[in-house]
Formats: sequence, structure tokens, C-alpha cells
Amino acid sequence: MHRNLLIFCVVVLFVGAIIALSIRSVESQSDRVQRGKYLVEAVAACGYCHTPRAGAEYNMNMYLAGHPAGQAYPRYNFSMMQQGIFTLTSPQMSAFSGPFGTSFASNLTPDKETGLGEWTEEMFIGAMRTGLHQGVEGNRAILPPMPVKHYAQMNDEDLKAIWAYLKTIKPVKNEVNPPLNQRGRPY
Repeated sequence: MHRNLLIFCVVVLFVGAIIALSIRSVESQSDRVQRGKYLVEAVAACGYCHTPRAGAEYNMNMYLAGHPAGQAYPRYNFSMMQQGIFTLTSPQMSAFSGPFGTSFASNLTPDKETGLGEWTEEMFIGAMRTGLHQGVEGNRAILPPMPVKHYAQMNDEDLKAIWAYLKTIKPVKNEVNPPLNQRGRPY
């Protein structure tokens, strides 16, 4: 009888420990998502470029969905340098053209076809560290105005928090144009 009571107590303690660890894990994941939201919205300011604008207001139906598919984009002409013009932007403030070519704010939503839905955390962190698409050597560079050199200095916990938050936002199907080189051709 004492043996059965002892086994029962051990099982209860074991189950209790698992439940406590699970609750702590959920709380820490929630904390990580909240930290990611803070970083995305206040520190890294991802929405400034990745959420297109409708006039002066952000189009929140396209929150972090990148440059709207099919929308016009600026085209830089090297003669603009003589006029002191080095960068042009689209009316949505989500496409940029300059001597580097034309870049389009990418879709950061977890949409599996057009966003980061098929990416892994490692790919995201690799992209932020290397400035290469999906963080893969041999892939195209992430073009200006993306401040990759600044994001590369963020610690792993902050990048993981950003990733955790991005996985929780509403997926938006929006096929963003590929970046264009100085001649207007895809990289």
C-alpha cells in the first residue's frame, strides 16, 4: 500500500512538473512574440517600408505584405544624379529605385505562397545576418533601403522574437515583384 502511494505521488509530481514546464514555455513564447511585436513596430520599424501606404495612412489590410502586386514602381535614370536625386520611391513608399536598381519591400506575412510561410527561422536569421535572400550563399543580395548592416548586429534572441511575431500575423497573398538591376532586369 505504501508502495502504491509512493508511485502515485511520484507520478503526480512528474505530471505536475511537465504541466509547469509547459505553462512556462507557453508564457515565454508569448513573451517572445510580444517582444517581436515591439521590435517590428517600434525599433526595426519594418512597417515603414513593408506596409504600403494609401496616401499618408498605412494600408493595414496589407500589414507587412510588401509592395502591392501590379502597382507602379519608380524607375531611376542615371541622369538624375546630376540633379542631386539618388533615390525614388513609389507612392505607397514600398518600392525604391536608385543606382542600385529597383527594390520592392517583400511580403513578411506567413503566406505560404507569397510570403515567409515556407521560410525557416534559420533562413530568416541568415538573411538578416548575411544580407542575402533566405540567408543562402549564392542568392541575390537584399537591396537598399533595407538596412541589413544594422539588423545584422541584432542579437539572436531579438531576431528570433521578430520571427516569432511575424509567424503570428495575418497571412496576405501578395506576389511582390523581384528586384531589378540597374537596367531594369530581374537579378
